[in-house]
Amino acid sequence: MMHDAYPWLVLLAGAGVTYAWRGMGVLLSGRIDAEGPLFRWIGAVAYALLAALIARMIVLPIGPLAATALVDRLGAAAAALLVFLLTRRSLLFGVLAGAAVLVLLTSVQNNPMH
Repeated sequence: MMHDAYPWLVLLAGAGVTYAWRGMGVLLSGRIDAEGPLFRWIGAVAYALLAALIARMIVLPIGPLAATALVDRLGAAAAALLVFLLTRRSLLFGVLAGAAVLVLLTSVQNNPMH
């Protein structure tokens, strides 16, 4: 009998812990200064981690991205950054432009016109 109830107990415990943390967040949210030094530091660390991950994807890619040329990855990253800045920091347009340029450059590398 206990064997059948175990998954439900685990689910309830997980939900309880999740909602307890959310409830504490709601209670404390009015007292948190989002412009304070702690949150500025957290934002800086988050941006640094993101920059490091992007740099690693460009310089030391894994998986299918490793089959692309470094110059193609650099060109796509430059295009993504340029479009991002030209479109008033639109992440969607920057990512779409970077992906499109990478596909275009990779297809040109693989199918040169003779």
